[in-house]
Amino acid sequence: MLEMKPWYQSKTVWGALIAIAAPLLGRAGLEVGGPDQAEIAEAMTTLAGTVGGLLALYGRLTATKSVGG
Repeated sequence: MLEMKPWYQSKTVWGALIAIAAPLLGRAGLEVGGPDQAEIAEAMTTLAGTVGGLLALYGRLTATKSVGG
């Protein structure tokens, strides 16, 4: 695993966060089962990647200085 990615693009991280949150949501009256947790994790990684891409594009389009080495 030499490739790096941001934490918010990790299905494992989202899965863990959802697994932690599921019992708390259950106490609040909202049941989140196993298949639902997997779907939520998939949706969150897709959303996070999309938001990250949009922010990068916005940042580049509104930048006042050019990128250089």
